[in-house]
Amino acid sequence: MRRCQGRHIIFGHSPMDNMKGYLTVLMLSVIFMISTYYHRIPGKEAGPRYWNISTDTITPLENNKIFVISAYYDGRESRRVRVLTVIKGEDVTELYCRFYCLNGSKSVPVKATIEVHSKWFDFHYGPADVICPMPYCHSHHISIHWSDIENTSHIPMFEIKNLQPQPFSATFTVCISTMFGKQENVLQFIQTMEMYRLLGAQKVVIYKNGCSKAIGQVLDYYVSEGIVEIVPWPIDKYLRTSDAWYPSMNPENQIGYYGQIAALSDCLYRNMYKSRYVTFNDMDEIILPRLHKTWDAMMDTLEKDYPDTAVYLIENHYYPNTITVPDFETAFPKSVPGINILQVIHYEPERPNTYNNHKMIVNPRKVIQISVHSASKTYRPSVDVPNHIVGLHHCRTPVTPNLPQTSLIKDTTIWKYNSSLITNVNTVLRQLNYH
Repeated sequence: MRRCQGRHIIFGHSPMDNMKGYLTVLMLSVIFMISTYYHRIPGKEAGPRYWNISTDTITPLENNKIFVISAYYDGRESRRVRVLTVIKGEDVTELYCRFYCLNGSKSVPVKATIEVHSKWFDFHYGPADVICPMPYCHSHHISIHWSDIENTSHIPMFEIKNLQPQPFSATFTVCISTMFGKQENVLQFIQTMEMYRLLGAQKVVIYKNGCSKAIGQVLDYYVSEGIVEIVPWPIDKYLRTSDAWYPSMNPENQIGYYGQIAALSDCLYRNMYKSRYVTFNDMDEIILPRLHKTWDAMMDTLEKDYPDTAVYLIENHYYPNTITVPDFETAFPKSVPGINILQVIHYEPERPNTYNNHKMIVNPRKVIQISVHSASKTYRPSVDVPNHIVGLHHCRTPVTPNLPQTSLIKDTTIWKYNSSLITNVNTVLRQLNYH
């Protein structure tokens, strides 16, 4: 008869049975922890919904009449979430928001208000803000639907951003939208980026639809430097996009200028609590102070002269890149493709009976809706900043061709940066192996 040794037997089982028992307990513990974790994810179908949180910049809903960009908490008037969207005209008249509470599996539906932006330029699709009053539950995620349905497991969920504003990480952020096409203007691109840095920008946000290989390499460099943030903008994946302002110029297209206003709106809210000021301009434009050396010094003056202002409008001037001067011709390697903006110092006079467009420096916390050349809804007024204080250096093809140089206005303001600009641009060019 085999003698039983108590030290090998627990509760009357063999050592193998004991090991199986330990493994069973361990597996049950793991299952319990996983189950607890997933039930913390908001939503009725907590596990599946965890994998349905959209991280795309543009997310189509089922019927392709609504494209969600981002959801931002906006507590300036009341507790609510502003969901930035692109919608199809009059087809979208009623929407519901569903908040997913953190205190369990509860979800709360609320009826939304749709605030359509005023400037669509007559295209079929355009930007609209879906306003969702927040219920009395703590929620980090939201979904949008055109009916008040119970089962929302198939609907994308969006993170609610700006719930916990942090101290400013930048004084000035530049919003650029939208980058598309295959341009090779490397020199002007780098010069513009270095001018932004000299003027005081800490961040440049670029909504990128496409670019050339050469420009892509420059973007990669500035991303690695921590200056540029790239936001993917694949709007043409979903809609027929136009690079023109009005549908009569491209009648078959559905949305104007690659959805520029929707991108600008996202940049406004994305940086609302990150940056003290946000500027809105294109890659071939520089907001150029005339009396000051930096934007910071200029804004100190403007805030004293125009207190409690939301938007500072900067008058546009077209500097035709076909008319150049010989100065600084040898400042940069000849192998670099593109325009040397130090040689472009003449701008076109204002055209009679034509409104001269503006670009903007804004206090984003005082702006509700933005457009290309103005803010369409604000909490405080806008002001046209006098041209002797600041102007927009817009270096591009001529707007009025065949103007003789004698008809243009000479402006060498940009030359006060020439020494630093040449040094900094050449440093970047060496990093990019231009010789």
